[in-house]
Amino acid sequence: MCGIVGYVGESQAAPILLEGLAKLEYRGYDSAGIAVYDGVQVYMKKAMGRLKVLSELTHDGELMPGTIGIGHTRWATHGAPSDTNAHPHFNKDESIVVVHNGIIENYLKLKKRLTEKGYEFVSETDTEVIAHLLDYYYKGDPLEAITKVMHRMEGSYALGILFSDHPAELYAVRKDSPLIVGHTKDGSIIASDVPAVLRYTRDVVFIQNEEIVRLTKENMEFYNIDEEPIKKETTHIEWDVNAAEKGGYEHFMLKEMYEQPKAILDTFSPRIKDGQIVIEELGMSDEEIKSIKKIMIVACGSAYHVGMTAKYVYEGLARIPVEVDLASEFRYRDPIIEEGTLLLIISQSGETADSLAALREAQEKGARVLGIVNVVGSSIAREADNVMYTWAGPEIAVATTKAYTAQLIAQYLLAMKFAHVRGLLDDMGLAGMIEDLKKLPAQVEMLLNNKNRIQRFANRYLGAKDIFFIGRGIDHAISLEGSLKMKEISYVHSEAYAAGEMKHGTISLIEEGTLVTAVLTQEALYKKMISNMVEVRTRGAFVMSVTNVDNTEAERASDYVIYIPKTNKYFTNSLAIIPLQLFGYYVAVGRGCDVDKPRNLAKSVTVE
Repeated sequence: MCGIVGYVGESQAAPILLEGLAKLEYRGYDSAGIAVYDGVQVYMKKAMGRLKVLSELTHDGELMPGTIGIGHTRWATHGAPSDTNAHPHFNKDESIVVVHNGIIENYLKLKKRLTEKGYEFVSETDTEVIAHLLDYYYKGDPLEAITKVMHRMEGSYALGILFSDHPAELYAVRKDSPLIVGHTKDGSIIASDVPAVLRYTRDVVFIQNEEIVRLTKENMEFYNIDEEPIKKETTHIEWDVNAAEKGGYEHFMLKEMYEQPKAILDTFSPRIKDGQIVIEELGMSDEEIKSIKKIMIVACGSAYHVGMTAKYVYEGLARIPVEVDLASEFRYRDPIIEEGTLLLIISQSGETADSLAALREAQEKGARVLGIVNVVGSSIAREADNVMYTWAGPEIAVATTKAYTAQLIAQYLLAMKFAHVRGLLDDMGLAGMIEDLKKLPAQVEMLLNNKNRIQRFANRYLGAKDIFFIGRGIDHAISLEGSLKMKEISYVHSEAYAAGEMKHGTISLIEEGTLVTAVLTQEALYKKMISNMVEVRTRGAFVMSVTNVDNTEAERASDYVIYIPKTNKYFTNSLAIIPLQLFGYYVAVGRGCDVDKPRNLAKSVTVE
């Protein structure tokens, strides 16, 4: 959620820090700050709100001279958003400066000990504890002080550290929170995510747990927690720099919705060879696939909704029992993981703290873990037994669209593979599904091009206070995601319900003019869904339905119908979600909301 950038070299640091932090704004934040050292004085500026406030205070960095510095965008975890609680943080004589992503779980215990030793705290953050703890252990050797602090801290952290009596050195430390480093043409740079460095370098090193980096303008030296030198490999980043720009669209979210056809194509194309599903990174033989007794899916937010869809696909196609868990709840039910269990961890960033914790819990209990992530080299990608990447590219808007869609495609591919290997999907059936899969990009593009009609409808509901989404079976899963899109970007209260449950209590909320969005793409459930739509409509609801192009019967129970093209019954969510994404987007735009950066939300949730 928070963002880190650091630089040491020949150029002025402040403009580089500000630009790097701007590339990390998608992670969500409530305040920002930078510290720059000119060899004599450490200049620090911090401010609540958007990064532009900090840029204006520093005249885009011109008021902060120096060629070494660190910067941070903060999403509050300890202490309310304020200038004081914003990072960076000093030690007592302002000779050590720290920025931090993550949470120090034992900070109160450490703070109590430091207070007893005479240290005074000016903020409410756990990060200031790190600065004072470094001060306590520092005897002139930064590496020694850092390792001693690491041995005493519990929790997650990525750190950027500057010592004023080592003016040519910048330090970076990582445990359970992402951090990368790389060389620029005239120095070295650290960041918490790739977009912050793409202008300066495409060759980066991913720092792993309990590793330390000493950076100078010429070199990067890597150490483990025992201060032993280690060697690291460089990764070349292929992303197009322009992928992080809006490209003429009003918002990143709209741009990324229009990138969904490409995300779908890029995710399935490399895995279809000679009419077969080939997922080399799965690392499982046919015999191992046949021996799967249960699939457990663990995820958060939209990725959890992908898991809910996947449950129907795996069970329907491959006849493998599936459990779906919210990652934040997974560990606390002491899950039973039996032999033959394959656990899927789904995450866009690959850094989601709850999902990482679930991954480790599952591995301790003996599960084989497959990570399905979008970010190459991320923590889940490295720690899972195997990883299947979704090739959605960088996603800047906080509310996911194309990453969610790519995750759905990954589930379809796996389910088709499993079903074919287990003899439940013959060659002809597989060929038919592959053909339907190949049609999805063009079908999604067609639905996106219908945006004007959806925008006109959305404008009628800018003042809505409550919107309900209903569906049965796989359509209930897509209703969950449609509802989330609405509430997270437009701030309109919305809920998703299994349509058959409405009459068990929820229908009492329906009153004259209430909007109910009904999703009915499963032919076997048409009649039951139409009955549920009639139930709410007769009680005053206005019903918008999303259904297959041949289901004209839905018109008699709806006030407004959106048709999706014909496809395989397991793939309908990839099409039905498009009008729901557009609907939520245009309601949010019409209400004047910050679509790309919804309040209180963050893109990458790296704390529990």
